[in-house]
Order: sequence, then C-alpha cells, then structure tokens
Amino acid sequence: MGQPTKRILSIDALRGFDMLLIIFADHFFYNLHQGSQTPFTEGLAEQFSHPDWFGSTFYDIIMPLFLFVVGAVIPFSLSKRMQDKSGRNHIYRKLAKRFVILFILGWIVQGNLLAFDLSQFHVFSNTLQAIAVGYLFSSLAYIHLTQKWRYVVFAACLIVYALLLTVPNVPDVGPSTLLPDQNFALYFDRLILGKYDDGLQYTWLLSGLGFTATTLSGVFAGELIKSRLPRNRVALYLFVAGIAGLALGLIWGIWHPIVKKIWSSSFVLASSGVCFLLLALFYWIIDVKGKTRWTYSLKVIGMNAITAYVLSHVINFPEVSKFILFGMEQYVGAYYPMLTSIGGFGILYLLLWYMYKNSTFIKV
Repeated sequence: MGQPTKRILSIDALRGFDMLLIIFADHFFYNLHQGSQTPFTEGLAEQFSHPDWFGSTFYDIIMPLFLFVVGAVIPFSLSKRMQDKSGRNHIYRKLAKRFVILFILGWIVQGNLLAFDLSQFHVFSNTLQAIAVGYLFSSLAYIHLTQKWRYVVFAACLIVYALLLTVPNVPDVGPSTLLPDQNFALYFDRLILGKYDDGLQYTWLLSGLGFTATTLSGVFAGELIKSRLPRNRVALYLFVAGIAGLALGLIWGIWHPIVKKIWSSSFVLASSGVCFLLLALFYWIIDVKGKTRWTYSLKVIGMNAITAYVLSHVINFPEVSKFILFGMEQYVGAYYPMLTSIGGFGILYLLLWYMYKNSTFIKV
C-alpha cells in the first residue's frame, strides 16, 4: 500500500474504463433490456455478452484490454527496477510473488477455492490467472530481450499457437479445428488439468501463448509512450498500430477464425488493434489535449483495479443494494434489477473512492 509514483494518467483512465465495463456494464445492459424489451436495448445487451463461438462483440475486448494495460505499464515499472544495482534477483522475486498472488486470487474468484472441496476446484479458469501468465513471460522478455527480439517473440507466439490449433490430431476427433470440442488446445487442457479443468469450452494452458502476445502488445504501446517522441506523434503511431492490428486480425480471421474462447491468434491481433485504438483515443484526449477533469471517476476505479475486480466477483453488490433500495421496486417495476445494478455499483465505487481519498492503493 501507499502513494504510487508518477503515472501515465491515460493508462490509469483506460484501466478504469475497462474495470467499469467488467464490474458494471454487462449486468446493467442486460437488466436494462429485461426492463424495456426494445430492439435497441436488445442490441446493447448483445454487445455486452459473449458470442456462442465465432466472431466478437464489444464485451470480448474487456479481457484483452486488461492484459494490454498490464503490459503497457511494464516498461515504466521494470525499467526503474532494472537500474537498481542490487541485481535482478529482486525483480524475479517480485515477478514470482505477483504470479502466485494473481493465481490465488483467480482461484478465489472463479476457481472455487473457498468451497474447500477439491471436486469443485478449477486450477486455471480466470482472467487474473491469464494476466499472471502474460505478465510473467512479457516481463521476462522485457528484461532479457531487445525490442526487436520482443517483436519476434510476439510473432512466434501467434504462429506457434495457430499451428497448434490446426496441425495436431485430436484423439477420437481427427485433425484439430477451431470448433468447439474439436481443437487441440481444449484437448490439451482436459488432458493436463483432468478433473480440475473448468468443464467449459474456454482454453487456458496453450492459450498462454496468446495471453503473452496480448500482454506484449501492451508492452509495445508502453514503450511508444515512454519514448521521447512528441506526444502528438505517439498518439498517431498508437492509432496506426491499432488500425494495422485490427485489419491484420480480420484478414487472418478469414482463414483462422476469431474465437475468443480459445484466444485464437487472429483474435489476439484484432483485439490488440482495438486496444491500441482505445489507448490512442485516451492518450490523445488526456496527454495531448490535456483534458483530464473527466477522468477522475475512472482513475478512482483504475488505481485499485485488482481490488475492484476481486470484490465485484466475491461480493454481490446488487444484492447488497437491495437492503437500501427495497422500497423502490413498487415504483420502478421491471426496471428494479437495473436500479439495483446501479446501486450495487455505487456502493463499490464509494469503497474505491474512500481508498483513493486515503491514498490506499493495494498492489499485487
């Protein structure tokens, strides 16, 4: 805990924006549609739910953006530690500690750790654990490799994973395809994790190549921001990189479909492109144009992002808000679940605001 060092406000604001989508937007738009039942709200609700398999919605950008922002901070956080003359052992200890803590938090949030029942336990099934993998390997790449070789690792992750999804044979299925229950990544998860697999069609182990590539794309963005280029040039380059990544992902997706559940390589490129575009927008407004007043609420959330994520998954804040808003149901009718979503978010935000005002920043 303690007061953080100088930070890039656009990155904190973007992290807060991402967390706002995670902890509020999905159930808000779902409940809004349940209350209104209009084609417009139905379209909004669909954009805040995952597709069955192929393609992507706006909601699919949330997890990649989380990894991307983690990567964008690496050039700032590690470069200072790398200048420490005490050696790199302290960096490795920090990386290992963060990896373990994120995995444990992932077990608490979605791995059923607190059920204290091994039959319900999932080893690898959560965004925080994907961040742990992406952060660890991207950090090691930043420490030990030059920028050119980091780009090589990024490309290698995409190519190797794409080959793993298409070349091997899946027992009792045949050649691996990017279809449900017919891809090698899911077969590998179930083979290694066994009864501790999450039982869904998401993949995690071999998808670590994609998690690493997504986090590395954030590293590239952070390096660009950290460079000595003029800020307007940085914003332009972020925008161009975003267009390029999105275009390459969509083009590759013609042959290698975009599937978020298995984190296909085309999905990595397309989603990273969108992340670059969002960062370009935030950076241009905040750091180039200097318009910062609107970022306060996002910064409150973004500065304690992991805390917000864990609390929102462990505590049902909309249910808590019913103790305060119970009398309103008779007036709002079908919109009551939407109201409790707003109330639950308000309670969580007040907790985060109190922590922010008291300079309490929980770091992992």
